[in-house]
Amino acid sequence: MRYLLVVFTACLVAQAQIPAQDARNLDPPNTDTHFAPKAYQTLAEWQARKERLRTQILAAAGLLPMFPKNDLHPQIFGRIENRDYSIEKVLLETLPGYYLGGNLYRPLRPAPPEGFPAVITPHGHWNYGRLEHTTIASVPARAISLARQGYVVFAYDMVGYNDTIQTPHDFGDKPVEQLWGFGPLGLQLWNSIRAIDFLESLAGVNPHMIGATGASGGATQTLLVSAVDDRIQFSAPANMVSLIMQGGGLCENAPNLRLDTNNAEIAAMMAPRPMLMTAATGDWTRNMLREEYPAVRRIYDLYGKGEDVETLLLDAPHNYNQPNREAMYAFFGKHVLGETDATKLKEKSIRIEKLQDMLVLLNRKLPDNALSYQQLFEEWMRFAKDQSESPRERLTAALGADWPAEVRSQVDGERILLGRAGKGDRIPGIWVKGSDSNPPALVVDPGGAEAARQSAEVRGLIQSGRSVLMIDAFQTGSAVAPRDGSVKMFLTFNQSDDANRVQDILTALAWLNTPKTRLVGLGKAGVWCVFAGAVSRQPVDLQADLAGFSGSDQDFVERFFVPGIQRAGGLAAARRLAGVP
Repeated sequence: MRYLLVVFTACLVAQAQIPAQDARNLDPPNTDTHFAPKAYQTLAEWQARKERLRTQILAAAGLLPMFPKNDLHPQIFGRIENRDYSIEKVLLETLPGYYLGGNLYRPLRPAPPEGFPAVITPHGHWNYGRLEHTTIASVPARAISLARQGYVVFAYDMVGYNDTIQTPHDFGDKPVEQLWGFGPLGLQLWNSIRAIDFLESLAGVNPHMIGATGASGGATQTLLVSAVDDRIQFSAPANMVSLIMQGGGLCENAPNLRLDTNNAEIAAMMAPRPMLMTAATGDWTRNMLREEYPAVRRIYDLYGKGEDVETLLLDAPHNYNQPNREAMYAFFGKHVLGETDATKLKEKSIRIEKLQDMLVLLNRKLPDNALSYQQLFEEWMRFAKDQSESPRERLTAALGADWPAEVRSQVDGERILLGRAGKGDRIPGIWVKGSDSNPPALVVDPGGAEAARQSAEVRGLIQSGRSVLMIDAFQTGSAVAPRDGSVKMFLTFNQSDDANRVQDILTALAWLNTPKTRLVGLGKAGVWCVFAGAVSRQPVDLQADLAGFSGSDQDFVERFFVPGIQRAGGLAAARRLAGVP
């Protein structure tokens, strides 16, 4: 009886391993999903995760690898001097022919021997951009106050605002643009990286003490640049670190950016560098004290630096108001200036300059080499085509591909179910165990496992005595199921169908776990198999007919849509890695 009970219990556990429905089709995560933070037990575990996330962010932004850095050719002019600070207009050429506008705020007192600390300050979606000055949010107030306290501050535009006008603010949602990773999030992140370069280049700036702060969409930029650029040594993202809302615009939601992650985890990438996360009762950061802050604090604790992350919850609407700013001054003062008396860092009255005295392009035009929107996109693609290093890493990131450490299986005669541990995916298939010692074959047909079994290729393999696995790759055969792609920013949080098909092939290869598995792609599944073979951890014996798939943008849009795949090297890179002539 005890033996029967053990067998029965084991069967129940096995049945629980593979879900009845594929989780990838159920309640797809989106920008308004309420996420649960992940737990990390060791610093090594977190640091490995952090490195993967950095790659994921850069790939989603279209910046893997980063483009060559051209000379910024900074134009600094229109100086205004007040009693204890100055303001200047700035125009930077962050890509050849592409220009970023902003204002530079500097203390008027002499710089210390090591130079002033410096701060980049991206703005949010305020009507006046970097010139917004209201009780809810004032960019000039924070820049002037920081300059008075002894920082050099660069306030610069989001794309499509004020003087940065070569693109609209919202773009990059066309499939062809998505293939190349061209959109406002990546362009803004590049501008933020170049803004750091600019501050580093200035006389009187300490290049080892640069920080970042912004609210709303500016906080999103603060999070992202801090995550990928270690030159940011202190930060204050205001009213954006949330587990219940991740950002509403295209400039905050590039495809693939938040596959299996969220803003709280991205914020934790700042650890162990000092960070203040402010929040408000009137927006999506209202749970900060009981959800986001404890999750981020746990990461800081892994470094033994829990005291270097702080939070403040204000009873206010979405903002970067004076109490919020003054909390930032006090935090920066303690960690950067060595000033622990917050009363010395309170805001004083400020003088707001006329808009025409702050705008870079008032009565001026862009330089003669300024590119149009289409020309900028073409330049972006040209840079991408010139970069060919680390193709496997780049393709893996674009596909969101995972070589699973554990693949669970349920076998009932020739019927098999596969799934990655902890992922909730479900891959039906047919498993025919052969009699010879040759490596097994994995056969993928766009019609699924049953269609593959009827093929001449499978009949020949079975007759030869080879073991053969046939799968219903994602949304094929019996795996076809409804999937709601209409949720907000679907591709930011969910892999495309074609990327999921590649993943299922990789999962099946990992289950077989045999070098030189014969991987056969029939019909349009040939393209899926080429990309799976390119990123597989095990070498495969690939047999796949591309059936006229040439790797053009049109081919990818119509037959294998994966955001970022062209930026990662496209078909040419996949063929080289997979050994396809």
